[in-house]
Amino acid sequence: MYKILMLLKLSFVSLFLLSACASSTVGDSATAPSFGLLVMAHGADEQWNQGVIDSLEPLRQNFPIEVAFGMADAASLQESVSRLESQGVNQIGVVRLFISGESWYERTLQILGIEDGAPTKPMDAHSDSDMPAHSMAFWKIDSNASFSVSKEGLAEAEEMDDVLLSRFLGLSKNPAMESVVILAHGPGDDAENERWINYIQQRTAKIQQETSVHDVKVFTLREDWQDKREVAEQQIRNHIQNANSNGRSVIVVPFRVQGFGPYAEVLAGQRYEADKLGLIPHENVTVWIENQAELTREGAFLSQL
Repeated sequence: MYKILMLLKLSFVSLFLLSACASSTVGDSATAPSFGLLVMAHGADEQWNQGVIDSLEPLRQNFPIEVAFGMADAASLQESVSRLESQGVNQIGVVRLFISGESWYERTLQILGIEDGAPTKPMDAHSDSDMPAHSMAFWKIDSNASFSVSKEGLAEAEEMDDVLLSRFLGLSKNPAMESVVILAHGPGDDAENERWINYIQQRTAKIQQETSVHDVKVFTLREDWQDKREVAEQQIRNHIQNANSNGRSVIVVPFRVQGFGPYAEVLAGQRYEADKLGLIPHENVTVWIENQAELTREGAFLSQL
């Protein structure tokens, strides 16, 4: 009888321990960190947006990914964050696919709620699908996730050196008699504009080191500031004309996420070669996004204030 009682007692203890372990496992899995990636990009037409989406395809096997198009638009960010959370993500790495790391950085932190400054979400706020193109809604999103936000822009990314080199080599015929013009959007602030130019000039190092190119010059068009744009346009035209008058061909490479922007119109009547490709499509953009994602994953995740 004693042996039977002992066996029953041991059975109850075993069942209790198994139940406790199962409960612990369920509880741990419910709170375990689950990483997902949110990529922010300016957005434009369907082809532009699809290029960004295509560049992310190789990474989708690693973690859930959503894209928020817009210039740090709260509505777009809310929808993308909500989609990630619906997939069980509770730690979101935010990679900002912008030329400058300065672009909308503080605004993004405020919208995500990890820095003060954004108002509460208005009652009549709409999803990004209901908003017009280039909406810039500004309010604090609703989220239970924590966030780690990248700081580097494409202008600072060494991965882009090979992109510029490949664009040049695809057009070059006689490097010693060629001038390269790199064109970028540019900001309004003069000091920030100098930082854009300096960073992008660094990205041309491989062209200058690995080829016999005559010269490489970076210009920003200051596209959204008419007075500054007019000055920039004239400087760009003068530079191209000077190269031509000295017997050199000119290769124009856009330092843009996608496409040639307004440069065909700006350069009308000038003699130059261009494939009109931006940084995308190129595998190194995907490499950069993956590297930035890993940096956010290894960084500090901040919850909403």
